[in-house]
Amino acid sequence: METSRKTKIQLTALLGLVVSFGLPASGQEKDPGIDPQIVQQLHSIGKDFDDAFLKGDAAAMVACFTEDAILVSDSGPVYGRQAVEKYYAEHFREVRYVKHQTTDDPASARRISGDGDVIWENGEWIGTLFLQGEDCGPHQVRGYFTSISIREGNTCRIRMFTISTHILAPTATPSSQ
Repeated sequence: METSRKTKIQLTALLGLVVSFGLPASGQEKDPGIDPQIVQQLHSIGKDFDDAFLKGDAAAMVACFTEDAILVSDSGPVYGRQAVEKYYAEHFREVRYVKHQTTDDPASARRISGDGDVIWENGEWIGTLFLQGEDCGPHQVRGYFTSISIREGNTCRIRMFTISTHILAPTATPSSQ
């Protein structure tokens, strides 16, 4: 039973956000060719994610993705905006977040295309969640993410999003003696 609960937590907590591929953050310099407004738009996606996680709102999550988006999680790839929405809707049926905080690596935004319309970035996230329908207390989770975003007009949207999730060990409580 304990293994089943742990597996359920691992599978459902995935949503947080990503396995970072790219250079380590230490010693990185910002890409001077990226418009600061674009970086601000990218970082606002993290805030939108945090809000959507706290509300359990799959539709708000996918508003940040392109129609042809790919989500890569510990359970495998999910193709297309509609499938990504289904993935998050199923996740939110199983867990309820009471905390979700995304932190972008401030030096990670990098141009992939010469015109700056395709950009990757990475960061980490941390959250506190409860399993729906179970009274087993809160679970602390954290992970890393990498995203490739494109500009669609004046808006940045995620085309590829990779996330990792780690369940944090519970903090010890003093025993009564």
